[in-house]
Amino acid sequence: MYKQSFLKIIRRPLVLEATGWSKSTLYNRIQEGLFPNPVSLGARAVGFVESECDKVIQAMIAGYSEQQLKSLVKELVANRSVKL
Repeated sequence: MYKQSFLKIIRRPLVLEATGWSKSTLYNRIQEGLFPNPVSLGARAVGFVESECDKVIQAMIAGYSEQQLKSLVKELVANRSVKL
């Protein structure tokens, strides 16, 4: 049976709770390419793709190196194109 997956956008407090990072650490890691950048939700709001965050957190738990994390993040962001 076909199972359709739905993407979910989560806000920064949930990302910070999941990672245990401070806000500045989160944005430093985004700038370094070690965490997916947020998507715009409007003029003054952003959110993060939950599945991307989960994959990066799982990779960190698995012991990925910084270079491996950067490659993963780059691949995740590149695959954001909408497939309807």
